[in-house]
Amino acid sequence: MYIKNWMKKWFWSILICVLLLFICFLILFFTNSNRNEKPQNDYVINQIRLEVNDLLLYIEDHFTSLEKSSNLRSSLQEMSKSKELEITVVQLDGKVIFNSIEGDVTQFINLEEDLHYDLFMSQQQPGKIKIAFPIISETDEQIGNAIFTINQDVLLLVKKSSPVNTILLLISGVLCFLIIGLALYIVLKAKKEILLPLDHLKKSTEEIVKGNYEQKTVNPRVDEIGELYAVFDQMRLEIKNLTIQRDEQEQNQKKLISSISHEVRTPLTTIKAYLDAISEGICPDMDSLMSYIQIMQTNTEKMSRLIDDLFIHTLKELGHIPVNLTEQYSKDVFTNILHPIRHYVQTTGIHFIETESIPNVLIQVDKRRLEQVLSNLITNALKHTTKGDSITVSIHIENQLLNINVIDNGNGMLPQDMPFIFERYFRGIQATGETAVKNEGAGLGLSICKHIMEAHNGSISFKSKQNEGTTFTLTLPIM
Repeated sequence: MYIKNWMKKWFWSILICVLLLFICFLILFFTNSNRNEKPQNDYVINQIRLEVNDLLLYIEDHFTSLEKSSNLRSSLQEMSKSKELEITVVQLDGKVIFNSIEGDVTQFINLEEDLHYDLFMSQQQPGKIKIAFPIISETDEQIGNAIFTINQDVLLLVKKSSPVNTILLLISGVLCFLIIGLALYIVLKAKKEILLPLDHLKKSTEEIVKGNYEQKTVNPRVDEIGELYAVFDQMRLEIKNLTIQRDEQEQNQKKLISSISHEVRTPLTTIKAYLDAISEGICPDMDSLMSYIQIMQTNTEKMSRLIDDLFIHTLKELGHIPVNLTEQYSKDVFTNILHPIRHYVQTTGIHFIETESIPNVLIQVDKRRLEQVLSNLITNALKHTTKGDSITVSIHIENQLLNINVIDNGNGMLPQDMPFIFERYFRGIQATGETAVKNEGAGLGLSICKHIMEAHNGSISFKSKQNEGTTFTLTLPIM
């Protein structure tokens, strides 16, 4: 279930529960009010009876003589004034025999309309209570009625229903509205600070799926949502960089295939041309034939190096370059590696200077891979040297490490190339001037060299200065 639907469901549930609670409080309040009404009425009637009891007894004692005796009437008038009430005494037929209201000459009253024995029917005038009490004779027979009109202010204060219920009802109402408001606030707050940011994050995710990595996801809040946005934006940048790297890799692979095709085609064409010349009998003597064969060998070696680089690169892409380390003595290893290299360099017109003595220490190496590293370094040196220049290989021990230096006094590297020379496919800006070997390779050699040396638990580094030459240094741990 979506969070917004869940929140809406629970909000309405809370609202209904609160309304039902408030309705229950209302029902309880009105039930208590109605329950207290009758005891309140009885209390008021009893209070009035106590207030007029002495007057009622006086009237009962002198009822038969009240109509004719002016003294009795005067006494009753004074008693009514002292009590601050009005008295009307009537017979059973409605004839008025005494009235304390001055100026009132009413002789008869309508017993059905003006005679009220209960509190509900007695309040006909605001602020006054007009209620009747029967006059009983000594034989317990009703002989008349006494109607008393009393101001409510004269009565003792009537204790009304306790205000606790009203206060509780008011508090419950306030709490109900407070709970509803709090629930509404939580819903709006969650919508603003959770649902809307999540919806924005969803749209950003859809843009990433479409391949749009430029849309930033930023949330300035310092909380869980802000942290989620920060991590999401880091993920976006990482995906963007990985996509760029993937595109660059695909482009570089296309360039690699194109470059390898071009590089292999050239020596193949040369070999084919010389083979055709030999088969057609163009070679006049053995010296020319040997020269043709030497040229074909040189081009074959070029193709071999290109294919070797491509093979190693493919293995590296698959995450595995086979390096089989075995314990060997350094003198035998490097003597066997440098001997064929010296011959090859000398055929190019470059002076090859070997180390005077090779330290004979025990090292753990893969001779074939180490030979590949040195061949790559010397091939790179040939690219930046011309006839008459020199390439020097020196081997010595320093700090319990075997150091192998490959030094040339050629053109050196351009400063802008130096940070990238160990990157795959990087070929650099070609130096101007005549070189022994130009535009050879696919930019994989130094990257492969670095990987092989690291597999030997060693390292590769360089120093170079333009127009003065370059020095590559290999280090290998001594057993």
